[in-house]
Amino acid sequence: MVGGPGESGSECRGEAPLNDPGQRDSRGQGGDEKSQTLPPSLRMPEGPELHLASQFVNDACRTLVFGGCVEKSSVSRNPEVPFESSAYRISASARGKELRLTLSPLPGAQPPQEPLALVFRFGMSGSFQLVPREELPRHAHLRFYTAPPGPQLALCFVDIRRFGHWDLGGKWQPGRGPCVLQEYEQFRLCPSRENVLRNLSDKAFDRPICEALLDQRFFNGIGNYLRAEILYRLKIPPFEKARSVLEALQQRRPSPELTLSQRIKAKLQNPDLLELCHSVPKEVVQLGRKSRKKKSKATRPSPEDRVEDPPPPSKAPSRARRAKRDLPERTATQRPEATSFQQDPEAPKIPKKGRRKGRQAASGQHRPRKAKADTPSLEPEGTSAS
Repeated sequence: MVGGPGESGSECRGEAPLNDPGQRDSRGQGGDEKSQTLPPSLRMPEGPELHLASQFVNDACRTLVFGGCVEKSSVSRNPEVPFESSAYRISASARGKELRLTLSPLPGAQPPQEPLALVFRFGMSGSFQLVPREELPRHAHLRFYTAPPGPQLALCFVDIRRFGHWDLGGKWQPGRGPCVLQEYEQFRLCPSRENVLRNLSDKAFDRPICEALLDQRFFNGIGNYLRAEILYRLKIPPFEKARSVLEALQQRRPSPELTLSQRIKAKLQNPDLLELCHSVPKEVVQLGRKSRKKKSKATRPSPEDRVEDPPPPSKAPSRARRAKRDLPERTATQRPEATSFQQDPEAPKIPKKGRRKGRQAASGQHRPRKAKADTPSLEPEGTSAS
């Protein structure tokens, strides 16, 4: 079994690069109060998606009160959830590729119940959706209904391919290592990081590095697209033997001459494989949060955006036209005297420069017009040229 505890060999398919814009917001999306949906993912849910799903449940259900029985679909092979309460709240937490849902009855709720915890593994297509009760998704295999009064909503575990699973009791699956996202200090220090480097003789490291990264005993939360991104950034061939790749980390020691700030800077600029197992999932979570905020802004307009429709454009004349129209006509005494030759009505008009009848006027010079034959000469007799 390549994936370690709780993983199936079928999860080795369907790799997706981290920079695929269509997949960054696959989980962690939020809608309005009536329909908040985590749309189905094009990639399999891994550590970051489980973490974003737990945040979604906490944000969506923070102010909601649920009531009644927990309803399971008839086609699901997962166990029934023996829980009934007139009023309870739902909270979530994530660790690696697991999500824990806690049902906590409110004081005075009937019948008296102890809190119940469920641990979910999403398989290849699991997600949580909050939808109106009358608009349940087709593959909602576990449903939690809100209590009246208020809009009737349902928190649903949706799993199209039905590889997801839930267990009663709330215990994390034994055998999984520390979460690379939530428990990085344990992963970075002992026992996990040291556990990886001290147990290189384990048979898991006889495999290629691309398969060893799926072993949840050592890399809890790492899956297909995360391992592909990590190996790509380090330019490590995916079928390189895992032991030879990880043994190089034992020999990597910072220079004792470097100061603490220089060591931190060197680590940030040149992270190793185990450090990228934390930083790359963290990048995915940050992208999911940004996408969720954008979605929330798009579905929930701010008070500034809630303005009335603008009035239709006025057909009244503009201010300049109105002022010109209201301007009284000037009398002859108010008009300015003619100061140019063109303002004299009796003066001949000077032709404008430019093309005229196919000829370009010479600047500053005009050809004298030829006098017609029947036009009497304007010159006095005796002075005409002979």
